[in-house]
Amino acid sequence: MNRLTRISLGLLVAGSTLFGCATQPASTADAGWITLVDGTSNLNAFTRVGDGNWRLQDGMLQADMGGKTPSYLVTKQTYTDFQIKAEFWVDSQTNSGIFIRCEDPEKITAKNAYEVNIWDTRPDPTYGTGAIVDVAKVVPMPKAGGQWNTYEITAKGSQLTVVLNGVQTVNVRDTQHARGHIALQWGSGIVKFRKVQIKPL
Repeated sequence: MNRLTRISLGLLVAGSTLFGCATQPASTADAGWITLVDGTSNLNAFTRVGDGNWRLQDGMLQADMGGKTPSYLVTKQTYTDFQIKAEFWVDSQTNSGIFIRCEDPEKITAKNAYEVNIWDTRPDPTYGTGAIVDVAKVVPMPKAGGQWNTYEITAKGSQLTVVLNGVQTVNVRDTQHARGHIALQWGSGIVKFRKVQIKPL
């Protein structure tokens, strides 16, 4: 084998090795993430509060009917510092949200938890979709109705951030609630969650 052939063969092997490394799946990409909702598993991680017709249907967690008061799925576990990734679909009239650090798992309100809102038609739009009710306004309010959306919510100490569809809507410090449950809300309309994951920090 002459010198030129050896060099060519070496480059071919090196290139193949690099290509192989580049196409290996990132097996640690989901490290640390806990799946709460994926549309197929059971809802054993949650407690139902209220009369909402939460159900797993067509690969999604859905609710579209309930009583006169909002209904929730509340995690049995409590969390302090964490990140949440949630994929959701709502109609234009839906009143929903993700409540974090809920202090009372049987009585969920925006006073004893942080309410990351999903409500395009809220009478005061400054605390509508993308906002944390009574804590962090969003102006102008983005719309979520009629499409799939992604929320990324981070709570680390007093620092709270919310990212909706890749755009940061909240970056605020607040010390009212340090630890608590996570709650998914149905208030009106149609809400579907395709995936909800949490990563303790």
